[in-house]
Amino acid sequence: MKELHRKVILPVFQLSELTTEGDQQALKRVINQGKGHPALTYYYRFVLDEQAGRGFNYNLFPVVLDREGVPWPLGTLYILSQLEAETYPVMTTYQSKADDLGAYKEWLDTQDRPDDLMYQFPKIKLRRPTYRYRGHLQQQIQACEIAPATARRRMGTVVSFYRWLIDNNYFQPECPPWEEKQFQLAFKTTEGRTISKRVISTDVSIRTPKSEDPFAGTIQDGGKLRPLTGKEQNWILEATKAKGNTECYLFQLFMLATGARIQTVGTLRLRHFMQPIPHYSKALTGEGEIFKLKAGPGTGIDTKNDKNGVLQVPRPIYELLHTYAISDRAKVRRGRFVVKQGEHPDPYLFLTQQGNPYYMAKAEALRFNPELDRRHEKAGQPVRQFLKEQVIPYVREHHDKNFHYRIHDLRASFGMNMTELLMKLVQSETITLHRARMTVKDLLWHESLATTDLYLNYRNQLDAIYEAVNGYGNQLREWTERAMKGMEVTDE
Repeated sequence: MKELHRKVILPVFQLSELTTEGDQQALKRVINQGKGHPALTYYYRFVLDEQAGRGFNYNLFPVVLDREGVPWPLGTLYILSQLEAETYPVMTTYQSKADDLGAYKEWLDTQDRPDDLMYQFPKIKLRRPTYRYRGHLQQQIQACEIAPATARRRMGTVVSFYRWLIDNNYFQPECPPWEEKQFQLAFKTTEGRTISKRVISTDVSIRTPKSEDPFAGTIQDGGKLRPLTGKEQNWILEATKAKGNTECYLFQLFMLATGARIQTVGTLRLRHFMQPIPHYSKALTGEGEIFKLKAGPGTGIDTKNDKNGVLQVPRPIYELLHTYAISDRAKVRRGRFVVKQGEHPDPYLFLTQQGNPYYMAKAEALRFNPELDRRHEKAGQPVRQFLKEQVIPYVREHHDKNFHYRIHDLRASFGMNMTELLMKLVQSETITLHRARMTVKDLLWHESLATTDLYLNYRNQLDAIYEAVNGYGNQLREWTERAMKGMEVTDE
């Protein structure tokens, strides 16, 4: 079934209200209605939060659509109300909420009298829209139309939406939309302190049981990451070079050399690689020299969860990026940026062929731009698209027809490269296991040593799994052969 558009993204949204011609802040708008018809004229003004001294202005604002592609007022008002409570909203989060509400409205519109159904909460539970929608989502999971995690998120958004409707007196249900349970959830922080949190659960929530594939070869480090082997790392760099994409080559090389995430590489600044006499330090691994590059809030370089840290950039990589920064190729791209958007106070190191950033820095994304003319966040899409359309097909054609990877797998690859290097030093008794463990933790900016240990145990754990399965396979083969011999005797 063709999926409908559930939302539309407005490049610029400024909340306004109708007013009169005599209002000092009034703006006049004239809408022509065609030949022979008088123009429609009205006056409006922008809504201001007098206490905060700001307007409600947003870039990339999502508007929830109904099944006919018409804006759904209630859904959009909910999104706006949530945004008004945020000082620095992440618009992709609200775009996701808008998509969830659009999916709910799409379901409502397939039912009889959808406008009435939305507010009908009779005594029989299964007739209430919340329970019916939960059943619909479960059917979609069974049909493999959506992932369990998506269904869980959509149901959670619908619950939050109804809470908002009730709290703001849009209606009062005859019977509760769901049943709630409260309990205390205890857990330990990365420092080892035990804290508890009050959690409210509803009986319309959708559970998503985890099923781990022991053969997936992944590490849970801010997402499931698959460390590439040394061969695979060479394959992707070979493919990227063969396709002639210098920027994507440098992106991947920097990630393999430092363990940085894509948003960090995408927001590297020109000034970071233009130092006339850079200072190099001894590497944590004890081999070669590194340039210590600070990243996080205040540096111009984005990091996950706004964490401050230091990237250990090997000297050859730093010198390579310095050469790129002063190259004609990079200068041409910066020139195209200036033509389109004017001088940038802190230029990006990497720009696309059109002169656009690969990744928009968080601080710039939060800054309202009334001239914005695009409908999406710049979040490394050109790099991901290049890998999907160029690199992976090349590797499959020339090396491994089943090859696959994602850009963030390069972070795990760096982690495993460092782990294997340090474990060799441990085996030769050059350093202690504790020193190796803490070094990997520092290089990957881990909060918890439990995550670091996933890298240290990765190879042994995977080898043990395969050894166990292969051993059991030999046993099964022996049993099968015995059974076959027995059948042969019976047949005679």
